[in-house]
Amino acid sequence: MNQKKYTVASVLPQVGTFLDTVLNGARLNVKYVIVEGETRHPDFENPDVVVKFSGPDVDLLLENKAELLLALEQLTMDVLHMPQEEHSRLCFDANDYRMLRIEELRMSAVAAADKVKRTGAPFRFNPMNSRERRIIHLALRNEPAVRSESAGVGPGRMVVIYPADMASLPEMAWAAPAPRSRPSGPPRRGPRRRG
Repeated sequence: MNQKKYTVASVLPQVGTFLDTVLNGARLNVKYVIVEGETRHPDFENPDVVVKFSGPDVDLLLENKAELLLALEQLTMDVLHMPQEEHSRLCFDANDYRMLRIEELRMSAVAAADKVKRTGAPFRFNPMNSRERRIIHLALRNEPAVRSESAGVGPGRMVVIYPADMASLPEMAWAAPAPRSRPSGPPRRGPRRRG
């Protein structure tokens, strides 16, 4: 059984003060409640405490793959001085985003595994946070024909799915290509010469 380290009573003073300050400063018309964790997907996520948002501006929290919601969650974890390995104990949610995202990631993992089995070629997901990478890994744990691993560093860390018998590719193979540099100076006019 998962022993709860964080409770509503233990986090409410700090989380409430922090969120009230940020949300009022940003003039976001949202409300939140802090509740004991729910276990709708206990294999993938089993938080001790959930902060649920609602209100007219909740869609702003969910824009761009819930970027603002996840940023608030990360900043709150920093305020609580939560170590990285305990980040799954606190969860921010709005309009059941988390449940829908878990299902989306699970389905993406299954589809990617099918593609790897069919083609024999590795599949690389776009970079994602550690919580989402964990969901991909867990979704594939019972797939004997494929294996998953994380590759990359920092915010560029991603999941790569390989055929079970394929060796891992070097990390550099998954690095994003360097942006093209433009020559300095004014833009060229007229036709370009090839030579």
